[in-house]
Amino acid sequence: MAHQKMTRAEKSWIAYDVGNSALVLLATSVIPIYFSSLSPAGGVVVAWSWAETVASLIIALLMPILGSVADMQGMKKRFIVGCVGTGVVATVALGFVTAALAFLIIYVVSSVALNSSMVFYDALLVDTTTDERMDEISSQGYAWGYIGSCVPFIACLGVVLDYEALGITLQTAMQIAFVITAAWWAVFTLPLLKNVRQKHFKPREPHAVGRAVRGLTGTLREIWANRAVRYYMVAYFFYIDGVHTIIKLSTSYGTDLGIDSTQLVLALLVTQFVAFPSAIIYGRLSSRFGTRRMLLIAIAAYFGITLFAAFFLRSAVEFWFLAILVGMFQGGIQALSRSEFGKLCPKDRSNEYFGFFDIFGKYAAVLGTFLVGTFTALTGNSSVGVLSIAVLFVAGFLVMLRVPANEQV
Repeated sequence: MAHQKMTRAEKSWIAYDVGNSALVLLATSVIPIYFSSLSPAGGVVVAWSWAETVASLIIALLMPILGSVADMQGMKKRFIVGCVGTGVVATVALGFVTAALAFLIIYVVSSVALNSSMVFYDALLVDTTTDERMDEISSQGYAWGYIGSCVPFIACLGVVLDYEALGITLQTAMQIAFVITAAWWAVFTLPLLKNVRQKHFKPREPHAVGRAVRGLTGTLREIWANRAVRYYMVAYFFYIDGVHTIIKLSTSYGTDLGIDSTQLVLALLVTQFVAFPSAIIYGRLSSRFGTRRMLLIAIAAYFGITLFAAFFLRSAVEFWFLAILVGMFQGGIQALSRSEFGKLCPKDRSNEYFGFFDIFGKYAAVLGTFLVGTFTALTGNSSVGVLSIAVLFVAGFLVMLRVPANEQV
């Protein structure tokens, strides 16, 4: 089953992961470092943490409502077009501002657009493939996203790292990098729009937004009444907090420790190459050992990674080692979390359910980045900020153990 030939729709769905991952990679590596050059007064970790917190909060508030509307016939791809269009424009605009505050505001817009599009994209998984193939296709999406994003990223690095040799300024180099990234995202959105059809939907109805708002509490009660879903989502809330925080703040943390920016970026590039086979392997191991067991292994691994980052990460060599460890588990934990929820939710209400799924993920991201930023500001030590999220992996692991073993998750 895992090795059967992929359909055109499955390949096109995976292609979008290749497209959006270019901005994800740039946002977790080069952009925070560039922002530090726009904010010479310091406080990079704090400012970046709070910017990520604001973006996550906006997404968490919007997605349940917009997700319910997007479940109506033909609406998922329309929302993707709107998000991608906004995100592409905002990404290009990042290269034309030099004030730190203005840069953060535009970044928040691009981040909201990117992550909102991914909620609608995740919900299209149920329209793209079968329950039996969701682990495999979701893992392939993350895997090809990791390796595919390296193509524009390497091109961007070539311009940004050698801007002096090219006879241009750093700002011009970043403008080129933002244009490359935005164009890559736009081009790899086209196969999804052309070849993936929304098979599961609710009929269109008047006053859709009002009905969506009124129906949110009922949907939440329905989700909460299912014991397996309830424990799964609470566990997800905790462990994905640490995952998102590590992804978003790794380069800011490395910069704060004084690690050379070139070393940081190259190490994160290695993460992408390690994550490519690891995500695929993780998807196939889940069919043999069970998704729940593989998620528990990944959560435990991330707990160890957090302790290592807080207590032992001080040099570029140690950052490289950490990047390899993250690459081994990052794709697997994200892909299996997405596919398992896709199996659990009603197919014709997938966006509505994924909207709530995203609340748990994004509010966790709000908590994680807020904790890191706050504890770093209070103590003046970013290592203490990183350590503050380790307890969330413990909580996620313990709650995941309570997911009923005789149910699907």
